Formats: sequence, C-alpha cells, structure tokens
Amino acid sequence: MLEHIEIEPKTPATATVILLHGLGADGHDFEPIVEELTLQTPVRFIFPHAPERAITINNGEKMRAWYDFIPHSEHGGEEDITASSLAAMEFINRELDRGIPANRILLAGFSQGGVIALHTGLRFEQRIAGILALSTYLHDVTSVEEQRSDVNLAIPVMMAHGTQDAMIPIMRAATSRENLIRLGYDVRWFDYPIAHQVCLEEIEEIGRFLDEVFA
Repeated sequence: MLEHIEIEPKTPATATVILLHGLGADGHDFEPIVEELTLQTPVRFIFPHAPERAITINNGEKMRAWYDFIPHSEHGGEEDITASSLAAMEFINRELDRGIPANRILLAGFSQGGVIALHTGLRFEQRIAGILALSTYLHDVTSVEEQRSDVNLAIPVMMAHGTQDAMIPIMRAATSRENLIRLGYDVRWFDYPIAHQVCLEEIEEIGRFLDEVFA
C-alpha cells in the first residue's frame, strides 16, 4: 500500500474520503481543507502519496505523479493509470475491511488525482458514495463505456474547474462532463474564475456535496 496521511474525525468515522493529489504535489497538499470543512458526518480522510516516476513534460525528471502526462495524447500514461487505479482500490478495500461500507466511501482527486478517481470509481464493482473531480478530466471515454461497472451507474459526481485553468483547459473538463451525463451519471458542475487551483467557494461547495452524499 502507498504511503499516505490519515485524518480521523473526533468521533468514530462512519464514512471515508480518499483524495488523490495532483502532479508534483503529495498527500499534504489537501490536508488543510479538512479543517475548513464543517461536515455533519464523522469522515475519515485519506491522502495517499503518489510514487515518484519520470515525467515527460519535466524533461524526464522524477516527481510524484499518478501517471506520465504526455501532451496531446488521448491514451498516454495508460499503464500508469491502470496501476494507480489498482493502488486506489487497495485503499477502498482496506476501508471495507475496517467496516466502512462501499456506499459510504467517496473517491476524490485534483488534476491527475481526479483522473484516477474517475477511472477507479466508475469501474469499481461495489456502489460507492460518489466521486469528487476537481480541475480534471475523464480519460479515454471509450474504455469507460466498455469497462464501467453497472452497479455505479448514476452515482453523484461533482466536477469543479477554473475558467482560467491553463494546465487543463476548461473545455476538456466540459467535454468530460457531457460524456458523463450521456453515460447516465448524476453530474453537478461548478466553475470559478481561477486558474489550476481551488478556492474558498469551491471548498464550501465540496462540504455541501459531502454532506449530501453521506446524509
């Protein structure tokens, strides 16, 4: 299992959020949002650290990443994405072993981490609570159609994106949104006048989303 950070609620957890960071960051990146969320449910937060791998757009130098990002490639990083998805599933399965039911587990991710959250959640063989996809996109919609799990049809998916995002243009996220809606998922979309980042209003919306899916 990957190295990770866990933050426990003040009372025993009845739900879990597994949140995957973006390229070059680590699990500490989203640790501060836990204090900013005032949730009605006692939620365990798990922040895995991606392994280090050589990154093409970084001149082959190693950094923490869920997959090698290859510009203008629809299928680049396929093997890495599959491996990272299996690593995410390990965390889900461990939560099941700890007594948290699948429908009380939410997968979340920012940028690359969001790609893995979507890839994993749509294929998982038990119904999960939902997916939180921040500043990200759906990788290879054709394979999603072929491999997705029927048990997770229509799960709630919150997508949020910055209108000034130069790293992942908002149109790529909007196309992903339309594909998810076409495939029957319950997508809630939010955009903000920011770059490749999150903002306070977005965190507040995330809190409302988590309260809804864990109610």
